[in-house]
Amino acid sequence: MTLLRIDSSARQTSVSRQMTERFVAAWRTAHPGGVVIERDLATTVLPPITDDWLATYGDPSQIRPAEQKYLATSDELIAELQLADTIVIGAPMYNLSISASLKAWIDQVVRAGRTFAYGERGPRGLLGGRRVIIATSRGGSYPPPAAADFQEPYLRAIFRFIGLDDITFVHAENQARHSLAEPSRASAYERLTLLANEVTQEVMTYVGAENN
Repeated sequence: MTLLRIDSSARQTSVSRQMTERFVAAWRTAHPGGVVIERDLATTVLPPITDDWLATYGDPSQIRPAEQKYLATSDELIAELQLADTIVIGAPMYNLSISASLKAWIDQVVRAGRTFAYGERGPRGLLGGRRVIIATSRGGSYPPPAAADFQEPYLRAIFRFIGLDDITFVHAENQARHSLAEPSRASAYERLTLLANEVTQEVMTYVGAENN
């Protein structure tokens, strides 16, 4: 059982980081033998997409050394996803969308032949069978369908594109409104704790069925 924790806030004391920390703590308690991989996007150097990225659409045996070096970060990040059974992502809302670091990470892991493939019916995601928990912190409130919310709809769409369609969002909203901030955080923490236990129980049930 492996959990991948991804933090994308620029602030080390951010609400979204506190949310992923709560989830990880509950997950460790529920599954003490599990492995946690931690990826902090604020401290990870993520290369921009350049012409070298075109090598991902060609013959893998023809990739040049310079292209291999360029793709090393992408290879590492995709390997983390492939190892994980559960993924928890801390995603603060920046300017109605996601942080630049999270977008840069997405650009590195959405990769032809590795996380999606083209077929007769179009693209097909290759990362199915994993559960994703996305813990967001937001200054205001964006009940669906909110026209100004470019965060959740985008993340749902891009993760489904690579096969991650088992997604649960937990929002800590109204963090810029002091009287509403704490109740929303408390509710989010409680929900994340419950989800951590649900994830463990689901995986244990699945493993038990496989062994019978």
